[in-house]
Amino acid sequence: MDFAFGPVVLVAALVVVFVAFTFIKLVVRLILLPLLLIKVIVGAVLTLIVGPVLFIVGLILAGVLAAVLFVPLLPFLIVGALVWLLVRANRRPAVA
Repeated sequence: MDFAFGPVVLVAALVVVFVAFTFIKLVVRLILLPLLLIKVIVGAVLTLIVGPVLFIVGLILAGVLAAVLFVPLLPFLIVGALVWLLVRANRRPAVA
């Protein structure tokens, strides 16, 4: 019986410490709740302000990236257009 008493006391002490820490944590959170609400409100306002700005910057970056990828392909596009014009000019018109 003496060997079983030690772990029981240890578990009881851990439960008391856990409950005490939980109570302290609850009190601290209740005290800091107004600051948490202010943080949420400020975050929402900043998101409403910064969100559209980031969207516009993203559109500009997408346009720049498209231009960077498109400009090196322009010679191939020009050659393709010339070949298409030559093939189209040499076809016989369809009989109606």
